[in-house]
Amino acid sequence: MSQNPPPPQHPTPPPQQPWQQGQHPQPGRPGGHHPQMTGGPAGGRPGPDQPTRIESVEGDRVRERPAGAVSGYFAIVGAVVLLLVAILLGLVGFGLMIGQNPLGVILLVLGVLAFIASMFLFKGCTSVAPGHAVVLQLYGKYVGTVRQSGLRFVNPLFSKIQISTRIRNHETSTLKVNDLDGNPIEIGAVVVWQVRDTAQAMFEVDDFEEFVAIQAETAVRHIANSYAYDSSDPHRMSLRDNADEITEKLSAEVAARVAAAGVSIIESRITQLAYAPEIARAMLQRQQATAVVAARQLIVEGAVGMVETAIEQIERRDIVSLGHAERSDLVTNLMIVLCGDQAAQPTISTTRNKQSGT
Repeated sequence: MSQNPPPPQHPTPPPQQPWQQGQHPQPGRPGGHHPQMTGGPAGGRPGPDQPTRIESVEGDRVRERPAGAVSGYFAIVGAVVLLLVAILLGLVGFGLMIGQNPLGVILLVLGVLAFIASMFLFKGCTSVAPGHAVVLQLYGKYVGTVRQSGLRFVNPLFSKIQISTRIRNHETSTLKVNDLDGNPIEIGAVVVWQVRDTAQAMFEVDDFEEFVAIQAETAVRHIANSYAYDSSDPHRMSLRDNADEITEKLSAEVAARVAAAGVSIIESRITQLAYAPEIARAMLQRQQATAVVAARQLIVEGAVGMVETAIEQIERRDIVSLGHAERSDLVTNLMIVLCGDQAAQPTISTTRNKQSGT
């Protein structure tokens, strides 16, 4: 009997790699990780009214946690006692060794051990000043943060780094940027900030003070580029006319940029705002012209209303009958008087009276 040959076995295809599925890995980092700046819609691009938020490449990695520290006063007392005991044992042991007593070696060894123990206790004591925090590490691994002020005792093997948690000021230099209309302006600001998360400040960025300074200037430049220096449109925000709203947006912008460093923004204020010297004269003339035009427009609107009211009251009270020519003369004279820069000089005309008398 003839047997049918078995169907051919197709080898199972290997699983597709990410780049074979249309996802290309980023060079330089496994898995295609890359820095992200979020704060807007999908795709990582911030929206027009949303500040840019800088995040760590590998996401949220280290966050502050309290360290197990105890009062250091008992440790310092124990260290002093052990140091005195070590000195005493060393002296007694040295004296016994001179007398060829084998007990002296044992006492000398005990004295050395007591001295080492006292040094460990001394090394574990750390002082925390008010407005400061101590970041603890064990062979490069973050252990915790001590925020309680005073003398504290921690593991002597921990390495200790002090960070100031006081409120600080950063004043940006005078920046020369272009506003939304393309006019060069000079702008400066003051940012009040404070370290909120000591672990992020130490491990998420290289130098958190420099990071805050650079990001503050970047936010000031971005705000200056997003709005015009001034605007005649009341529905359009400007740097000069909407200082409070611009300040709130600047604070939100800086806070979003420095959040990765564990820093919170308390307040930010624009301290200097002016046109650049090369166009300051021309912009001043334009502002003066704009103010004159606006004032003239207001004067004309008021004069037209006054003339209209005067004619209506004259005709309603039947003081005098005005024809078309008299109405035109009255309107012309009133507009000249009301809109003129100089005081009007009254002129009495008797021509019409003479004509009516003949």
